[in-house]
Amino acid sequence: MMRALLFAALLTIVPALLPAQETPIPKERIFETGSLDPLDSSLKVKVGDPAPDFSLPTIDGRTVTLAEFRGKKNVVLSFIPAAWTPVCSGQWPGYNIVEDMFDQAETQLVGISVDNVPTLHAWVQEMGGVWFPVASDFYPHGRLANALGILRSTGEAERSLFLIDKQGIIRYIDVHDINSRPDLGPLMKAMQELK
Repeated sequence: MMRALLFAALLTIVPALLPAQETPIPKERIFETGSLDPLDSSLKVKVGDPAPDFSLPTIDGRTVTLAEFRGKKNVVLSFIPAAWTPVCSGQWPGYNIVEDMFDQAETQLVGISVDNVPTLHAWVQEMGGVWFPVASDFYPHGRLANALGILRSTGEAERSLFLIDKQGIIRYIDVHDINSRPDLGPLMKAMQELK
């Protein structure tokens, strides 16, 4: 009971603590994209559908799959459009603040981008590292993003979050405005409801 009360309190406090667009990378190293227009991606999955399995290389030389978490942990897939851009460079380091909340919700976060592994590795190192696996959906280009329906015709993935339960079923989807970071409150609430 006490843990649930603490978690509920954190849901209201943590989003306010996360800086809106700050990044640990000096501004001159970030590629300024300007405002990006919505494009032509169209979701191919919905809440209640089985999530497509995947096998993606990570920046630490491993491979991450959805199957490895089946029956053990829920999974959040956090897609970002591109490394070295302002919003993306603030979003993933912000998750470092809430690692305990993912642990309490028995949920593994997996960061995914269509950038290649060396680019993602350099970028994550420049940001000071993250606690979750960072995977590349580079080759075949955007295969997982395309299977979910979030691959733009320009080759980037939409900024999006997918919460997948321990049985591999999608329980929450947020395809977000590409120009801003998703609010963590609704995601954290959905994670708590799976416990």
